[in-house]
Amino acid sequence: MPIRIPDTLPAFETLVHEGVRVMTETVAIRQDIRPLQIGLLNLMPNKIKTEVQFARLIGASPLQVELTLVRVGGHKAKNTPEEHLLSFYQTWDEVKERKFDGFIITGAPVETLPFEEVTYWPELQEILDWTETNVHSTMNVCWGGMAAIYHFHKVPKHPLKEKAFGVYRHRNLAPSSVYLNGFSDDFQVPVSRWTEVRREDIEKVPELKILLESEEIGVCLVQEKRANRLYMFNHVEYDSTSLGDEYFRDKTAGIPIKLPHNYFPHNDDTLTPLNRWRGHAHLLFGNWINEIYQMTPYDLNEIGKDLAG
Repeated sequence: MPIRIPDTLPAFETLVHEGVRVMTETVAIRQDIRPLQIGLLNLMPNKIKTEVQFARLIGASPLQVELTLVRVGGHKAKNTPEEHLLSFYQTWDEVKERKFDGFIITGAPVETLPFEEVTYWPELQEILDWTETNVHSTMNVCWGGMAAIYHFHKVPKHPLKEKAFGVYRHRNLAPSSVYLNGFSDDFQVPVSRWTEVRREDIEKVPELKILLESEEIGVCLVQEKRANRLYMFNHVEYDSTSLGDEYFRDKTAGIPIKLPHNYFPHNDDTLTPLNRWRGHAHLLFGNWINEIYQMTPYDLNEIGKDLAG
């Protein structure tokens, strides 16, 4: 089954062009099944690009998925038209009475700030607490992962001497994990961050298990069985051009920036980079959605009752 998104969402045409099966709301209504309810809390400035990246991975599932776009209510987006937000997004206040099978919290360009100095931190803390009782499984990505692991376990983020930026080799530390089914032992993942979460801090929390790690830039993916949480500190969802877009943006603006590691062929930024992570990105999200499908209650109202108060 394809992903179900609004017919007029800009991502619709992009995904169709890429061969992703997309279902119109009109057709979806005629199918007598319960689609998985996936929410995307989009904290990125360019929300349209981020929508496409995650919808592409979710839409590769054989299950019917209904994607709900969510934003924080106390923050005004600078790089997305207000009309787009009003047409396709709901604030968390508008969805907080709902239950979701899965929920994704994206990264945000605020990672050098202490969490408590982020303007929407109080609202995000409420959202994170809400996921415990209203979401079956949460995927927290990059800064969203750092924010979640800090909120629930006080695992700190540490500043890096220079930006971790490029495509890095990673190791599969848990081949038997349901989330890593089909993963190679060694593979590559895009990274773009100024901070890190360290193994020694994670190992102090017995509930946390490291699934993926890089010898060069550290921990990538952590699992927590409670509330079925995943903490992904890198960017498997990135497009082939995402790192290049960041590089040329800063270069054009006169901001010091190194070539992304292991990205441009022969380190020549005039050459087109090859995507070497797409397959594992699809595996991770496909495994995550399959695990949700296998374990989530059929009755949405039953979600979170075992963790409720």
